[in-house]
Amino acid sequence: MRFPDLMQFAAGGLKGHRLRTSLSLLGVGIGVASVILLTGLGEGARLYIAGEFASLGANLLIIIPGKTETAGLAPLVSTAPHDLTRQDAEALVLKVRTIRRVAPVVVGTASANSGERSRETTVIGTTRDILHIRHLKMASGRFLPADQPDAPVCVLGARVQRELFPDQNPLGQLVRIGEWRFRVVGVMAPRGTSIGMDMDDVVEIPVETALRLFNRHSLFRILAEVESHDQLDQARRSAIAVLTERHAGEEDVTVLTQDSVLSSFDTIFKALTAALAGIAAISLGVAGIGIMNVMLVSVSERTREIGLLKAVGVTHRQVIGVFLVEAAILSTAGGAVGLVAGVGAGRLLQGVYPEFPFHSPGWAIGAALGVSCLVGLLFGLL
Repeated sequence: MRFPDLMQFAAGGLKGHRLRTSLSLLGVGIGVASVILLTGLGEGARLYIAGEFASLGANLLIIIPGKTETAGLAPLVSTAPHDLTRQDAEALVLKVRTIRRVAPVVVGTASANSGERSRETTVIGTTRDILHIRHLKMASGRFLPADQPDAPVCVLGARVQRELFPDQNPLGQLVRIGEWRFRVVGVMAPRGTSIGMDMDDVVEIPVETALRLFNRHSLFRILAEVESHDQLDQARRSAIAVLTERHAGEEDVTVLTQDSVLSSFDTIFKALTAALAGIAAISLGVAGIGIMNVMLVSVSERTREIGLLKAVGVTHRQVIGVFLVEAAILSTAGGAVGLVAGVGAGRLLQGVYPEFPFHSPGWAIGAALGVSCLVGLLFGLL
């Protein structure tokens, strides 16, 4: 029996049972599409986080009050015995030569009111340097004054401006935040969500004013911009030394670099992607069992046909080849259907959420197609 005859005979057998064939194709297709979609989501999440950190700038130190340590699998965060203050931030600029600028940060939530309009919003207390560190842009007006860390002025995010001052210029207007009144000096350009915070839904005020507004003594974070990426480790060690000296010789801060945070997220999301691929691969196994059932039913229904083939001289190996070709056709065609469906669904998600970089890695697509063919042949043989 020639190979073209073998293909034609196997295709005729599949056409004779179209419903069963279609269900088997669907099972394999769903398995392959699941692998492509789930790995695409995992890889997309990794790329999204990497892009978010890249938007912060390449030479960033994040200083957190309290010493964070890891013992086994449980993270232990000690209470900071000393406050992280604006004076600490100023000392970093003065004593660490590789640090170009710093931005102390205080974060809280409060009600912002203008006339009869009111909304809850995130309030960020900071200084003018954050404009450069976070690569923020102004839509109108100016940012916080550089020489007045306690001035009663504010800068509105794009969404806050639209909701509190629709169809009017907010510059120079008064806004009540909590129990305090602030004069609007600027409006930020639309930025969207960055590291989990909607930058269009914030109000930025001077850092000392924010500490008094929220009745706090310690900063939430200090963001420090280093002159070059190669100096990050040196700047980190110097920053810890300066703050340890200021805090009575006790190292009670945690200094994170972008690389270390990004590396941790990268490891987590790679593991997550692999786990999602494994979960999706289970559906390929289920589809393989479906192919095996189809082959078993096909053999039992075609016993007489097999007997006639042997009677005219077809060998035992050639008979097995017929059913293996049928299984290969089912798994390959199902894999192609799943590939088209998975890629199409990914593009649909990309269209609905353009900011999310859906990207199924090449190894996942190749593995899904390869495993689908292997599963079809294996279960067909069984």
